[in-house]
Amino acid sequence: MLFPTTIAGSLPKPEWLAEPNMLWAPWKSEGDELLRAKRDATLIWLKIQEDAGIDIVTEGEQARQHFVHGFLEKIEGIDFAHKVEMGIRKDRYKAMVPQVVAPLRLKDRVHAFEARVARTHTKKKLKFTLPGPMTIIDTIADRYYGDRVKMAFAFAELLNEEAKALQADGVNLVQFDEPAFNVYMDEVNDWGIKALERAAQGLTCTTAVHICYGYGIKANTDWKETLGTQWRQYEQIFPAIDASPIQQVAIECRNSKVPLDLLALLKNKIVQAGVIDVASDTVETAEDVVQVIDAVSKFVPKSNIIATTNCGMAPMRREIAEAKLMALGAGAALAREKLG
Repeated sequence: MLFPTTIAGSLPKPEWLAEPNMLWAPWKSEGDELLRAKRDATLIWLKIQEDAGIDIVTEGEQARQHFVHGFLEKIEGIDFAHKVEMGIRKDRYKAMVPQVVAPLRLKDRVHAFEARVARTHTKKKLKFTLPGPMTIIDTIADRYYGDRVKMAFAFAELLNEEAKALQADGVNLVQFDEPAFNVYMDEVNDWGIKALERAAQGLTCTTAVHICYGYGIKANTDWKETLGTQWRQYEQIFPAIDASPIQQVAIECRNSKVPLDLLALLKNKIVQAGVIDVASDTVETAEDVVQVIDAVSKFVPKSNIIATTNCGMAPMRREIAEAKLMALGAGAALAREKLG
């Protein structure tokens, strides 16, 4: 089937699970009640994705407070009790982050609960997202390793352990989210891709990396205004990514200033093309989606295109996110008719 659909990963949390429309939103309950709420939210979003015609579904990151910190919570050697303020993505914005204070080690499985809930309740292909090593070390303070690269590879080993377990849970696609890849381009080529490859080592399920310009929050939208009329950062890293064994690359294309001709540099990859803008509450039409897919197809073979969202929808209003999912599914179906 041409133009299968998926989403970047995260979806808004229902108001009874967490404070809506914000990142790092506090949970509304605790203990067993919170676990049930996370399960129920996961099931709701699976159903909504299926109804919208999404082909490769996710659990919507409903059990995670944040896409990075949700992974870190199950790791020994991290102090969550004494968070410090740190600049994220080269000081684009500030956040209170935990600290690495000892050797890193997984306490147990990290995402078994939500992966198994999702796998049990959908027959669709299941995608699961994990933060990439470079993005993790850009979202946590180091008080132990004293070396960014050494710490990144320590996290890569833990990510690999969890990714293999997710594969055993029945996950079809493991996606590593690396928004830091368009901030530290020299480091991406020096060691970032090698760390990503370590995280994916030995996986037999499909692998992907999601690289984007961030959620639709003010700090990110303000930063984008400084990047000029063309966002060419990817030009520096796409050749190395294309040479890596990672099979898919997710890129924002809708209302983006990324020149789409850069996608031709990913000649050996499946491209998850972002056809839904997560930085705007304007709901796309099916025709809007077709237009972006058609534009991408000038540089990527149609058989190599997956239609997706530009980034996660976690901070978005739920009704807007639902409408955008419907537009994604309808648009991909229309694209199959018009462009197939």
